[in-house]
Amino acid sequence: MNGDNVPVDPSEREAVSRELESILSSPYFCTTKRSKEFLSYVVQYKLDGHERRLKERTIGTELFKRPAGYATGDDPVVRVQAGDVRRRLEQYYHATANHSSVRIELPVGFYTPEFVWTQTVPVQEVPPEAALAVVVTTDRSNGKRKLFRGALVGLALLIAAAAAWLVIRHEEAPRAAMDRFWSPGMMGASGPILICLAKPTVYRPSADLYQAHASPGQFDTEFDRLGAPPPLKPNDTLQWHDMVEYSDFGVASGDVHAAIRLSTMLTRLGRDTQLRIGNNYSFEDLRNSPAIVLGAFNNRWAMQLTSNLHFTFVEANGKQMIREQGQQGRNWEVKWTKHPGVWIAVEDYGLVTRLLDSKTGQFVVSVAGITAAGTQAASEFVSNSEDLEKGLRNAPKDWAQKNLQIVVHTTVTDSIPGPPEIVATYIW
Repeated sequence: MNGDNVPVDPSEREAVSRELESILSSPYFCTTKRSKEFLSYVVQYKLDGHERRLKERTIGTELFKRPAGYATGDDPVVRVQAGDVRRRLEQYYHATANHSSVRIELPVGFYTPEFVWTQTVPVQEVPPEAALAVVVTTDRSNGKRKLFRGALVGLALLIAAAAAWLVIRHEEAPRAAMDRFWSPGMMGASGPILICLAKPTVYRPSADLYQAHASPGQFDTEFDRLGAPPPLKPNDTLQWHDMVEYSDFGVASGDVHAAIRLSTMLTRLGRDTQLRIGNNYSFEDLRNSPAIVLGAFNNRWAMQLTSNLHFTFVEANGKQMIREQGQQGRNWEVKWTKHPGVWIAVEDYGLVTRLLDSKTGQFVVSVAGITAAGTQAASEFVSNSEDLEKGLRNAPKDWAQKNLQIVVHTTVTDSIPGPPEIVATYIW
């Protein structure tokens, strides 16, 4: 380690600057402002001779404008961005010929980059007679003891390095699966990812209907009317004008849970999102931006985008289900149980569909369930690093470059879906 404020040699600095410019202008960085700023910041820090390790909070306050002393555990923006930069650097060097004399790396667990020089350094040759003199004058028994001790130390270091590598690989595997699942939709897009929810038509009893069946002073305010139904009797007759369409109502609870979970996950990955509800988005919007489409039977775009795929949502004999195409195809249906006056789902299924090049020409992920619980479970699966890594552990090595569909099952208790379990996968 050099001391602080020891700048890089001018010739080396020029080579590093050229390599940085090449990296930032590559397809792997040119569309991501945050990753470009992060890499430029840490490289410039190193070039200016600041050999002291960069701290997470320093980057957060100086680069991402977080308040001094902010809680890094609650705001992982630096860790997330560092992971994204490492992944992009790996992709850049994997696809780019080794034309430069230096390679810029960001070691796992650190934020200060390393400059790895690819040119070999000439080794000073030792005259044969000098080497012979060293050998002759060295006590042989002493040399054997040193050699034995050196071998033991080397073996211990090798074991420690192997153990550390396994730990790092174990910790990085879930995150790698998450990056590989979502990165195709992030690499080529400069704008936000759309999160699209459906909004079906919803009718509510009119204020006049409430008053016609209420005691004096009851249901006088909208707050009162939202909290309880009108006190109708089983044989009361309604007219069509007694029901009023409310355009502000109707988003499914499972879609809302999914939207919040996925938006939070994408923010941690450094991507902006935009929420679109009901008629606030069109097929043209889906053609211009990568998107996550939530819901199934309540969302026409989800039904269109997933129609004719290996797994699809169908309605047959009054039942909604997920169906596998083909003569031996399976069906997955909701299991219901009857409570006093109402049927409640106790088992549900969700379907995650990732299309690299969908009917819209854009990256699309459909997250949907037969009911709200299935949608919520599917969103949990696709936003959880460990679930993704476990679910795709036996997938083909090149699954990240392919379309895929995953059917998940969930057990519902007190209207809350349990952890998602994979029941079927199809990759093409």
